[in-house]
Amino acid sequence: MATPVLNERFYNGAFLVSEANGTRSRDTVVMKNAGGTDLVLDGGLVLATLTADGSVVPYDNAGTDGSEVASCILYGQVIVPAGGQKRVTIVSRDAEVNASELIWAAGVDAAGKAAGLADLLTKGIVAR
Repeated sequence: MATPVLNERFYNGAFLVSEANGTRSRDTVVMKNAGGTDLVLDGGLVLATLTADGSVVPYDNAGTDGSEVASCILYGQVIVPAGGQKRVTIVSRDAEVNASELIWAAGVDAAGKAAGLADLLTKGIVAR
């Protein structure tokens, strides 16, 4: 009899090493999905804030709409419906994170990750 394979997603906030007292490190913001399929995103995903409306999207260092500047990290798993939006919890300031547990959008290369980590550092989010 074959042993079943179990897959476990990251727990909420699993990437955090430490954060400020209470919920000072966290905020809630709107995440929009303009695509035609639901977005299933895990906590630890590096996000950026769009300049047009202040909503958050996955960080893309090649963007030109605000998505090219990493601004926060998704706290926990979320499903954003196709063509819709959802309120999400983010880590936006004063925290230490485990760099190896951060998740980057497809296409973000090593230089983009370094730039993203530098952006996060300006918010007081230190990757260890």
